[in-house]
Amino acid sequence: MSVPVEIDWISKRAQLFANDIALIDAESNDQWSFKDMNNRAEILAKCFIYHDIKKGDRVALLAPNHISYLDFLFACMKIGAIFVPLNWRLSSNELEYVVNDSEPKLIAVHGDFMREHEWLDVSLNIRSNDYVDQLFTENVVLPQPNIQEQDPLAMIYTGGTTGKPKGAVLSHQSIFWNAINTIVSWNLNQEDCTLTTIPMFHTGGLNALTIPVLLSGGTVVLRANFDPIKAVHDLIHYRCTTVLFIPTMYHMIIQTDEFKQTEFPDMKVFLSGGAPCPLTIYQAFHKQGLPFKEGYGLTEAGPNNFYIDPDDAKEYPGSVGRAMMFNDIKIVGDNSQEVDVGEVGELWLKGKHLFEYYWNNDAATEIAFYQDWFKTGDLARKDEEGFVYIAGRKKEMIITGGENVYPLEIEHLLQSHEKVNEVAVVGLPHDKWGEMVAAFVSLNENMTKEELAAYCGEKLSRYKIPKKFFIIDELPKTHVGKISKTLLIQEYSKV
Repeated sequence: MSVPVEIDWISKRAQLFANDIALIDAESNDQWSFKDMNNRAEILAKCFIYHDIKKGDRVALLAPNHISYLDFLFACMKIGAIFVPLNWRLSSNELEYVVNDSEPKLIAVHGDFMREHEWLDVSLNIRSNDYVDQLFTENVVLPQPNIQEQDPLAMIYTGGTTGKPKGAVLSHQSIFWNAINTIVSWNLNQEDCTLTTIPMFHTGGLNALTIPVLLSGGTVVLRANFDPIKAVHDLIHYRCTTVLFIPTMYHMIIQTDEFKQTEFPDMKVFLSGGAPCPLTIYQAFHKQGLPFKEGYGLTEAGPNNFYIDPDDAKEYPGSVGRAMMFNDIKIVGDNSQEVDVGEVGELWLKGKHLFEYYWNNDAATEIAFYQDWFKTGDLARKDEEGFVYIAGRKKEMIITGGENVYPLEIEHLLQSHEKVNEVAVVGLPHDKWGEMVAAFVSLNENMTKEELAAYCGEKLSRYKIPKKFFIIDELPKTHVGKISKTLLIQEYSKV
């Protein structure tokens, strides 16, 4: 019995469009066709079999953005193993926790990280793009395992900002339906090309555009390290049609002369994800006449859930749009009933793209679901036209003197000031009010705390104006480049 084509779709793509270019390495300009990709995956799958990897066994990879991510994913598709991409930005202690939790039977490490992580029990040292040519596969026969759509394919660990990282188990179905939903809803096709420079240990790097573009027959360009000037050059040189960056990346891109002087004639749309996008970034793209929109997702869900036309994104700035073709959304209150139009509630998601469960954590899995709805922990509202706006994390909502304050509203306002670089608004403990609104700001030009407060006072209700402003050189970031509010709260709660 062969592996179903909806599971081993790279094999079918290689049969139908063998010579179409699937992948390009921006550093070396090496290129691989779909036939090449499938052949590599078969070689690696045989290597796994040689190392006694069976269905359900975990195989881990520690590497910068590299062809090996796709080699590993596609090889696991063929034999039923579970791919665990490791976050190279973690400390040794954090990484050790993930390795101990996932218990991989094989660990591969790219040469860039070998010296730093000598403590790992490395089975495979990846030194170059052609590492598969050196793998021992003589007389190894690929089995034909009984793989079902809901069997695990990958396990991606969440950020762990509020505790230990959790391994979100993504099935073949989860990854396949996220890709299909994205292709149909976003109109991806064989002519599309994307640049992936978001780390591929992150679901945004692996699943937001890389897998959907490949499944649609398009081309993916890999760049190991993000540089705003190189990113602009890559988009032009490879004639990219769509791209995903996180807001901190866009923040750097729009400040370059290269961005301001480039027309991007092949780009259909620039997509922002991973964190709420400041409206100043929208404005920079609109000023250039460039199509720009915002998406929303999580490791546990997609990460693609919404669609918005770039023209609508101009009219409804900050909206992520409406639910895509093959998933549902609803916004609920504390009673688990849908809230009224314009009211803020928790965003719930439903669809075949959802993760299956948290690895070794039944309690967290049970809490995460209400029947077949995934409770995101994010707050959102829907307008009369059906456009959805993310209001922030539920746990980040500030309750001050009995009033609910949504940090994102204040962050958008402060970010709109030309002298403001980056902003994070949090709730800090307060004896009288329970919590007080505090704003952490990095600046482009000198500005006083009094000026910041006056600027907020022009647009915000009195109780929303931050009681304290902290002007700091740079806001701390998480392992995936998001502003870390957790670190700010930990450091400043006793100030």
